[in-house]
Parts: sequence; structure tokens; C-alpha cells
Amino acid sequence: MARDHGFHPVRITRIIDETPDVRTFSLDAQFPYRAGQFLTFKACGTLRSYSMSSSPETDTEISVTVKRVPGGLVSGWMHTELRAGDVLEVTRPSGSFCLRAGAAGRPLIAYAGGSGITPVFSLVKSALATTDRPVVLLSAHPSAQISIFQSSLDALAARYPGRLVVRHHLDDRHGLVTRQEAVALVPRQAQDADFYVCGPAPFMALVEDTLTARGVAEDRILIERFTPAQPSAPAPSAEAVVLPVTGSVTVDLRGQRRTVPQRTGETLLQSARRAGFTPPFSCESGECATCMARLTVGEAKMHVNNALADDEVAEGWVLTCQAEPTTPDVTVVYEN
Repeated sequence: MARDHGFHPVRITRIIDETPDVRTFSLDAQFPYRAGQFLTFKACGTLRSYSMSSSPETDTEISVTVKRVPGGLVSGWMHTELRAGDVLEVTRPSGSFCLRAGAAGRPLIAYAGGSGITPVFSLVKSALATTDRPVVLLSAHPSAQISIFQSSLDALAARYPGRLVVRHHLDDRHGLVTRQEAVALVPRQAQDADFYVCGPAPFMALVEDTLTARGVAEDRILIERFTPAQPSAPAPSAEAVVLPVTGSVTVDLRGQRRTVPQRTGETLLQSARRAGFTPPFSCESGECATCMARLTVGEAKMHVNNALADDEVAEGWVLTCQAEPTTPDVTVVYEN
């Protein structure tokens, strides 16, 4: 049996205003989870995934911290409409932006930009509570007024003197984060540390390029590239498609079965949309498992899989947003 990727009702126990456009929602959920993971919410007729800012080792409630995005359908609704006592539908926790096993002796160096501090805050709390490893954090925000968790991080640093160093970067005072500022956090023995990066795409690109240039191995850099799902563009017309037809894709969803020509370079999720379905999806980055389905005919290869266990893959489950057919004919069945 596959792990439970379905949706479950959870009640909001309290709502905390972190900044004018950021709120933390504490939930009565009893799911086991790891620091750095996220929940996927079903709301407003769509799906959104939000990282947990709580730590399983230090917090009694599961909490997600949500930044209100201008024009954001779900984040705007959560900020304006939700109250303590309301019930939401969420998946069990998922994601691989987590503390690595066997890394207790290595320094943890973290770079967080804006709301990217949310999973990083969870990681920092767990690392401090469960290991003796030193932690260094660069937390970058446009201004002090919208600096998320600033006072909480300062309190943690005071609680763990010598182990936690927090560098608050404020764009309105210091300008944008520079390579020099990023490289300043890297220890002399760069390979002896783990590096965690989360934030806006340009911020993450700068940090990743800086670390790579400094000689940090790729497997020591963990980047949370998750972004909210956006409405997909309409499928191109048959005349506009230049990819060759190589076989067929049959999709079974909600009791209906349709077959479309297979196209090189197209994922199973894209094929399902082209068949006229509205299949489940959220992150489209191989992280959340919302789009998972089972292959019953043929084979497919996933570009990224940070959500399914090996036994699930062996049973035929795939992340349709990442899976491309590798046989002429495939059949994929959505079972949720």
C-alpha cells in the first residue's frame, strides 16, 4: 500500500501575526513530521503547499507560516478569512529539505531570504535541540518591519551562545545580499559543513553560485526550490506542437479513461491536461506527491523524486509532474 497522500481535516488552534503580511497558523494536526517539511492545503478550488515553521522537537503544535502574496488566491484568503476554530484540508507532511542523518558533527550554514526563513527556522530549532553542531544563519529581508522571526531568532541566539550565530540582513540598510556576504559564512573547510538555502530565485542562485565557486560539493548544498503552483497555460494546438508522436498515453481519472498521442519531452501530467483532464497537482517540482498516480502499463522515468519512497516506486507509483514515458505505450491511473 502507498503511503497516505490524501487530504485530512485539521483545525486552526491559533493565528499569530508575525509581520503585516505574514501569519503563522497553528494546527491541531497530530502528523509525525521532520523539520523543514511542508503541508499541502486544498482551498479555493486549488492546492497550495506551505512550509512548517514549527519543529517536532521543540514545538507542541504543527504550525505553517504564510506570507500574503499580492493577488494570491489562497494566501489572501487565509489572511482575510480564516479564524481560530476553522477547519482546513491538508495532506500529511512531505518534503526532503531536512536535516541529514549522520550530520550531527558538521556545522549547519543556512541562507534564508524573505519567507524562505520558514523551513529554515524549523531546521535551526531542531538542529539546536537535538545536536551539538554549530549553526550560522543569514536571514535577509527588505526591512526590519517585515523581518520574519527576528525576535525569535535573537532569543534562540541568546539561549545558545556560541552555537547559533544570526546575521540579520536588511536590504534598505545594506543593499541586496552580495557574494562577499554569502561567502563570509563559509568555513575554511567548506566540505565539513552542510548548507541550506531557501528564498527568492535570484537570492538562491547567487548563494548557490557562490558556494559552488568556493568549492562546496553539490551534495552538501540543499536548496528548497518550492514555489506556489500557478495556473497552467492552455495546451498548445496540434499545429503548434513540433515534438514527434512516439506512442500513446492513456489516463484514467475519476472513472474516465482517455488516450492521447505520446509526445517526446512531455510529462504524464502534461499529457493528462492535453487529454482534457484537470489532474491533481501542486508544486510541479517533484516535492509534494499531490500529482502521484500509478503506472499500470508501460514505464516512465522521473526527473526528480523527493516525495515517493522506493517501495512506492517499485509498486508503479510516479510523480506525474516529473515522469516521462520510456516505453511506446503507457497507462496511468489516478487513484485519489
